[in-house]
Amino acid sequence: MRHTRRWPASLAVIVVLGLQLAVPPQLMDLPRWLLPAFGAGLLVPLVWTNPLRLHVDEPWLRKVELILLAVLVGINAVYLLEMIVYLGDDSTDGLVLVKAALLIWVTNVVAFAVWYWEIDRGGPFARMPEHEHEEERADLLFPQMTLDLPGWQGWLPGFTDYLFVAFTAATAFSPTDTMPLTARAKTLMGFQSGVSLLTIAIVAARAVNVL
Repeated sequence: MRHTRRWPASLAVIVVLGLQLAVPPQLMDLPRWLLPAFGAGLLVPLVWTNPLRLHVDEPWLRKVELILLAVLVGINAVYLLEMIVYLGDDSTDGLVLVKAALLIWVTNVVAFAVWYWEIDRGGPFARMPEHEHEEERADLLFPQMTLDLPGWQGWLPGFTDYLFVAFTAATAFSPTDTMPLTARAKTLMGFQSGVSLLTIAIVAARAVNVL
């Protein structure tokens, strides 16, 4: 079933870790491979235990994934701060700035997509119909959950649905068709929208300065 697949989330994280290697050296004093290597080390036990589908429910694995997400978001925040500092440099290269902004924006979308996927109703294992534990309350209200139409009964979101939520939050700077219900979901979406808005604003400011 679509909602039991882990590989889309794992692939998305691997792509983001690879993007960290493409961050312009002007924005990072440390070796560019150091932080991606740390994040990859956290990803290994997740892929090793559940490479394609979710079949082993280990609470510590979810903690590792949340730590990984915190590391990714933290790295992204550092890059954003470095980009703000770089913007004030008289020798600012516009191409470097645009490249950095794109990497930060994509990382922001993917990291928060995985974060929504991990926290909503207790995580992907807790959302499985066959799960023995009591289902936690929903963090996100998808439109499919409110439909009373044939074919949508028992619908469960997959990673693509959370990726779309993260994408729309990063482009509209607010919820669109899917509403955050809990305080933690609102906090995450607010932070994600703020990072996206600031990233785009920096590029816009540079463009205005050039004109």
